[in-house]
Amino acid sequence: MKSVFYLLDTAPYGSEKAFGALNAAAVGLSKMDVILGLYGDGVYLVIAGQDSRKLGVPNLADILYAYGELRVLVHEPSLMERGLFEENFIETLELTDEEDFFESMKKSECVILL
Repeated sequence: MKSVFYLLDTAPYGSEKAFGALNAAAVGLSKMDVILGLYGDGVYLVIAGQDSRKLGVPNLADILYAYGELRVLVHEPSLMERGLFEENFIETLELTDEEDFFESMKKSECVILL
């Protein structure tokens, strides 16, 4: 397999899906093209300055910085639906419209829904 698209559509905290997606994506970075697609509530992952200490879990936005070579696509309509354009985002993301987001997903050999 040459490429994989991890689709995260759930909030980054409250379940282990986001943490699992980040770890799975990181494992494949040296072997294939990996894209993390954030859709729906998954877009909350890219808000900068999150404080997850009270939850007792790592700051997942900070983990994205550690994997700077990971391509992170953010579904722009999901950001708009949630009123998040006033927020500060991490720097390592690509905003995409509906068409480009799903085209990137279609081009990947494997899509993993989380």
